[in-house]
Amino acid sequence: MTLSMEFLLASGIGVVTAAGIYLLLRGRTFPVVIGLSLIGYAVNVFIFVMGRLWFDANPILGSGELLADPLPQALVLTAIVIGFATTGFVIELALRSRHESGSDHVDGHEPRHVGAPSKARADSNRGAN
Repeated sequence: MTLSMEFLLASGIGVVTAAGIYLLLRGRTFPVVIGLSLIGYAVNVFIFVMGRLWFDANPILGSGELLADPLPQALVLTAIVIGFATTGFVIELALRSRHESGSDHVDGHEPRHVGAPSKARADSNRGAN
């Protein structure tokens, strides 16, 4: 691979990782799930790229001197399957949390906006009138 191609791949992996971290820091559950998936994809691409791309190379066994390493492809394939299972499990946990708490925020509490009256204060003001 040329230097520009390596820079492009490294930059792409960095952007996907940064987007995943940004989504992980959001307050709602769905962006957190998407962020975890993006980080998983970035790791898979990183592992796959580190295995290098070989042309005209035999996998492990062969008569030639140039042999390709199938381990990165096997690791990425296994990681994809585990990633789908984990994503399904995390989505189920998020849906269960939403059902039990009534909120899709990660900590279970709606954030209060500055200057907005709290619900208890609004209820007490309504009863006074």
